[in-house]
Amino acid sequence: MTILTLLDYASVLVFAASGALVASRAQLDIVGFAFVACLTAVGGGTVRDLLLDRHPVFWIGDSNNILLAAGAAVVVFFTAHLVESRLRWVVWLDSFALAVAVSAGTGAAILTGQTPVIVVLMGMATGTLGGLMRDVVCNEVPLVLKQGELYITCAMVGAITAVVAVSLGMPTRWALVACAVVCWVLRAGSIAFGWHLPVYRARPPRS
Repeated sequence: MTILTLLDYASVLVFAASGALVASRAQLDIVGFAFVACLTAVGGGTVRDLLLDRHPVFWIGDSNNILLAAGAAVVVFFTAHLVESRLRWVVWLDSFALAVAVSAGTGAAILTGQTPVIVVLMGMATGTLGGLMRDVVCNEVPLVLKQGELYITCAMVGAITAVVAVSLGMPTRWALVACAVVCWVLRAGSIAFGWHLPVYRARPPRS
C-alpha cells in the first residue's frame, strides 16, 4: 500500500465521520447519512483527480473508499446520539480530515510532476471542497467561509510547507507528514485559542 493510498483511506474515513455527524444534526435517514458521508469523503479528492487528469478517479479505481465511507456513516447513525456536542465533534474531526486530505492532495500533485503553484492548489482543493459540499447540501454555513476562520489558510500553509520541504531535499513521505502536522496545528490553534485572520470592516467614506 502506497502512502497516497493510506492518506486517501484516512481522509475518507475521518471526513465520512464528520459528514455523518452533520447529517445527524440535519436529522436525515440512514441513506441520507451514507450520501452525505460519501460526498464529504470523496468530494475533494474527486475534484483533484479530475483536474489532474488522473484515471480512474481514486474511489472508482478502489471502491473500498466508498465502502469505508458508507460503513462510517452506518456506525455514526447508531452512535451519534451518544455524543453530547455533535458540532464540537464535527469541527475537531474536520480538522484531522483537513490535515490528512491536504497532505494527500499535495502528494498526488507532487508525484504527477506539477508546478509548485498547482501542487498547493490541489492540496487546498482536496482538503476543503468535500467539507464545503457537505455544508452546502446540509444547509450549514460552510466552515471555509465563516468569518475569520483559519481553514483555507491552514490548507495553503500546509501545502506550501510540503513544497518547500521537497525543494530542500526532504523525502516526499516526510514532507507530507510535515504538511499534515503544520496544517493541523494551525487549525487546532484556531479552534482552541481563537486564532484568526483579520476581517474586512467597512468604514464610512471620508468627507
